[in-house]
Parts: sequence; C-alpha cells; structure tokens
Amino acid sequence: MGKSQKKRSMRRHNPMRVPDSHLPKGLESAASSSPKNEAVLPIIQKLESPDASERKWACVAVSNLIQNDPSTRRLLQGKNVVGALITRLSDSEEEVWIEAAGALRCAISPGLQDFYCPTFLFLRNLCIDGGYDICAEMYNKNILAPLKTFVPKISSALSQFLESPKTAPENAQKVVYEFTENVNTILWCLSETSNKALNAINQISLVPFLMSFLAARAKLPIATVTAAAQCLYVLTDDNQPAIDELRSNAVYSTCLLEIVHNKGSLSDKDREVFGDRLTMLKVLSSGILSNVSPLPGAASGVDVGKEIVLPLLQPVVASVSLTESSALAESLVTKIALEPPQIEKLSLKNAPQSDHRSDTEVELDRLENKLRTVQLALEILTGVCATLPDPTSEAQEGVPDAEEDDEEEDVTDDMALDDTPITNGTTTASHLPALVEPLITLIQPVRLSFPPAAGQSLHPPTTSVLSAIHVSALECLNNIFLSLSASPNSGLAAASASGKQIWDGVWAALGSVGTEITRSQERKQEMWEIGVGVLWGVGNIWKGSLVPNEEQVQLLIQLCNSSADLAIRVKCIGTLECLAQHPQSIDANRVIAMHLLSILPTSTAPSSHGTEPLIQTLSALIDIYSDENLPYDINFRQGNFLQRLVDSVDGVRKAVRAIDRRKERDLKLRGEEMRDNLVAFIKYRRALKF
Repeated sequence: MGKSQKKRSMRRHNPMRVPDSHLPKGLESAASSSPKNEAVLPIIQKLESPDASERKWACVAVSNLIQNDPSTRRLLQGKNVVGALITRLSDSEEEVWIEAAGALRCAISPGLQDFYCPTFLFLRNLCIDGGYDICAEMYNKNILAPLKTFVPKISSALSQFLESPKTAPENAQKVVYEFTENVNTILWCLSETSNKALNAINQISLVPFLMSFLAARAKLPIATVTAAAQCLYVLTDDNQPAIDELRSNAVYSTCLLEIVHNKGSLSDKDREVFGDRLTMLKVLSSGILSNVSPLPGAASGVDVGKEIVLPLLQPVVASVSLTESSALAESLVTKIALEPPQIEKLSLKNAPQSDHRSDTEVELDRLENKLRTVQLALEILTGVCATLPDPTSEAQEGVPDAEEDDEEEDVTDDMALDDTPITNGTTTASHLPALVEPLITLIQPVRLSFPPAAGQSLHPPTTSVLSAIHVSALECLNNIFLSLSASPNSGLAAASASGKQIWDGVWAALGSVGTEITRSQERKQEMWEIGVGVLWGVGNIWKGSLVPNEEQVQLLIQLCNSSADLAIRVKCIGTLECLAQHPQSIDANRVIAMHLLSILPTSTAPSSHGTEPLIQTLSALIDIYSDENLPYDINFRQGNFLQRLVDSVDGVRKAVRAIDRRKERDLKLRGEEMRDNLVAFIKYRRALKF
C-alpha cells in the first residue's frame, strides 16, 4: 500500500459551524435569501453612529443576526461589515470594541456565544461573494494590528486580577475574561485558516501569553482557559516556531501533563458545572502534547501516544451515542422553534446582552460542545495512528514501495483483534484494535448527519459536527489499518470473523451515505473517498478471506472509472486486488481482472486512468496471479491474460519513461520496479507448463 495515505497532510480551514455551499453566489442572491434583509441596513448605519451606545448595540446585533444564518452573514459581508467591525476595534469607547471583538468572532464561527466554550471546529473555508474567505478578508484588512495591542493589555489585567482580585469588581473581571476569550478565538480562527496569517501570528510569540491562562486555570473561567488551549493547539499543529517556543520551557509541558492527569485543573465548583468543558480542556492538552512530542526536560521519557493520547481519548470517542445525540438535537430545535428570537424587535433601549440564550439553547450548545470534543479527539487519534512506523522507512534507501508481502514477524501465536498488543517500533499499537469497535459505530450516519438533497438541515451546526465525526472516524480507521498492516501478523490475519465484521461495518456506513450526492453534500463524497482507503486497509490484512460481493465490486469499479482523483483510483484498485484473491470466488476474480486489464495501455494508446493507477494495476495483477495453483488462476489461462500483458509492455515503458524523476522520485522508482516486474512475470508465466 502506498504511504501517501499514511501521513496526515496539514490542512487549514476556516472553522465554520454552518456551511453555506447550498447558497447561490452574489450579493443580490444573499439579499433575496436572507429573512433579515430589512434589519441589515439600520445596523450598518448604526456601526458608524456618533453615539457610542448605538455603535455598541450594532455590534451585538450583528452577532445575533448572523447566528446560524449563512445567507444573512453573506449579506452583511457584502456590506463590508468586516471592515466596519475592525474599525470599531479601535473605538474610543471600551465597551464598543469589546462587543466588536465578539461580533467578529461570531462572523468567523457563527453561534459561538461569549460564555460558550469554543471547541475545535473545521468544515471548510467560508467564501464571500468575491471568492475570498472571511478570515483572509480580516487579515487583509489588518485585524492583527489592533489584536496585537490587546495582548499586553490582557496580560496586564490578568496579572492584576490574579495578584489582587479584590482590586477590580467581579463584573469588570467577567468583561475582561469574555473579551480575552473573543481575542483568543479570533487568533485561533486566523491561525488555522491561512498559512500567511499563521506566519504573521508567529511574530507575536503567543505561546507564553496562552500558557499563562493554562497555568492559572484554577482561578480563571473554564471558557477563557479552553479558548487559550484551543488557540495553542492550533498554533502547535505542524508549526515549528510555536513548537520550538513551547518546548523551550519544560514548565509548559509539566503544566499540560498536570491538566491531562487532572491535577489542580479547576475548582470543585467548576468541575461540577463544567464537566464537559474540562474534558475538552484535557483533550486539547493531550493534543498539544502530541503536537510538540518528544517532550523536553524531565518529561522526555514520556511516550505521549502510548501513555497519554490513546488511553485518555479512547473513552472519549466511546462516550457518545450519535443516534441519541441526533434525536436530542431534533427535540431541542423543535422546542426552541416554539419561541423563536425576535431579532427585529431589538431596540437601543433594550439592547441584547452577551448571554441571551434560553435554557434550551444552552442545552443544545452543550450537546454540540460534547460532539465537538469527540470530533477533536478523533483528529488527535488520527494523527497519533499516522505516526506509527511506515514499513518503507526500514527498507534500504532507494528501494520503492514493494507490493509483495513482507516477511511476517509473529508477535504471538494466538492473536485476537481485541486484546493482543502489537509492538511497532517505539510506539505500541495495543490500543488500536480496541478503538475499532467505537469507530465503526461512529461512522454510521444518523438522521441529522447530512443536509437534505434540497434545502437546509434542521440544525446546521449539529449536522456539521455529526458529518465531521463520521469523516474523522473514517480517517482514524484508515490510519489504524495502515499501521496494523505495516507489521503483518498471522494471528491477526486468522481472525477472519473480525475482519468480515469490520468490512461489513464500513460498507454499511457507505451504503447509508448512498451514491446520490448533490451540492452541499461534500461530506458524503469525503466519506466515500476515505472509506475506500479503509476498505483497502482491511482487505490488505484479511486478504484471501473476504468473500467479494457482486454489488460492492461493481461500486468499486464505477468509482474507479468515474473519479478524477488518482488517489481514489489507486485505493479502488488496491481494494479490488484484495477481493480478487479469495480462492473460491472465480467469477468475481474474472470480473475484477477484466477491469484491471482494461486499465492497461496498448502499443498505440496510453492508460486512460493515469500513471499511478496504472502502476497499482500492474502490482495488483502480478500479485493476484503469482500462484498458478490457486483455483481462480483458470481465468488467467482461459482469458489469455498473458497476451494482454505482453501487449501492454511498450505502453508501460512509455508511461514510466514520462515520469519526471525530479518531481516524482518515489513514483519513478516504483514505476521502474513494476516495469521490470512485469517483464519478469511474463517470462515466468510463459515458462509454466500446463
């Protein structure tokens, strides 16, 4: 299997709760689709009012208007609300720029309320009418300039509150903490949206600032501490300057380890009231430790993946029922709809407050927060599973990815999927099999998993997080099976019943997703693309024991032919190769072989599927028919497959010759190996006497 699947590529996204791909583009379309069109103009006008109270009201009203409403958000963006709010960040009235910061944060992640603990959110970039995402607009309009000035002010206020808490009224402290949460959330959103913005934020050296909140966690609101942890988690994700800065002080690692082990994290009162948020804080801290591993100082001997991440996060991903969560969300949304908020009735005399939600809305937010915690845990686990040794890393330099089976190393004679450890380098994979069952459960779609083919979800934020959980669970499964297959084990391969159960579970999820994928349902497409990779990993471990299903084979062939993504084609071919090697399934072997042969070039025409899929196809055919004694080998002989391979040799040579060694060295090496193997395989088959 190609190692391109193994490594988690760095992806930076605008952390959107409410996707808007279903909306038509253009300011006019946004105006016609927004139910609050008439309320927009007065708010824009009041943002420029000479009256500070009107400006404050307008900032709060923006947050209310765009909550869970992408059409109104687009309409306001078209009216340059971002520029107006950034201007308000330099307002002479302190309360105005505090509310402006809150409004900007809601513009990035609509629905995040001032006292609501933000969680790691990512769906895709929010595009404005001109094609620019909103965070790029904020960065281009120099939002970092005022934010930089807030950092030392916040640090000074925090020090004062901690040293002399009685010097400031409780209300004043609350305002500062809420504002701090807003600032940290904006920095977090900008950091994971654009590498350009991330590089600029690196210049601020935020690590000491953010760690100060974690160090003082027992004396600060949990929401403020978690916002700092969230920002730090994003900053240390594949970002070397922040990683180096955090690793430079061993006290930081000690603090994070204390949070993970629940030492002095919160007051008893906060622990009782904010249990879910404490879990989020622990998950974030484990993610930060994973990002900066290996740890410095006295903690240098800690295996973060083995000793912290896997045992801590496994119960988190097993703690939620998506079916129950979806049903609860539907119930709460229905209840909220009975008393909808009347944004249009807001007045200056009765300006909205930061915490203006009903108990039902708070409960819905708490549910989403719990789901976001699970989604974050899955992302961290995916990264840990991806760092397990790649079998190719131990090969001699210059040797390409070979498809033939590696020499098996028997760890145990009697291995069960659920309780036997597999040692792989310095990191144990013993927790990986135990993760499989909850992950298979988490990939199964529920009622609110995807938006309907036409229209919008009953509650877009819940739909967003549910679909993100499905995708993240599949990504985690993908890396688990790649890691398990990296160290072939006869005992694991013998657990064929477990293999079939997992295989059926993945197909059940994909079957629920279906093949009818419309606009605004990109997550369904992602599930298929990642799901095929999981199937390849499962098939590779239980190769020869999985009985091919005719409908599944046809779906894989159709996806291979229709996808424009070469990586998807490679995954389909790899999965079909595994199915073709079930000894007794002669008819299925023939169907798969005919598809693989159709991918080969001829002496006059190149392969229609691309070079990398072609190389994978050659590997598959050689692997399938390397043992002439298998029952399905009759297809090779009766179908005259040998002649088809002979006819492809010149085309294969041309395809390999066309690979640019400077740009695609690994592919070039593998292509040259497969070319040579093809010639040798033809000679071998010709020499056989039947």
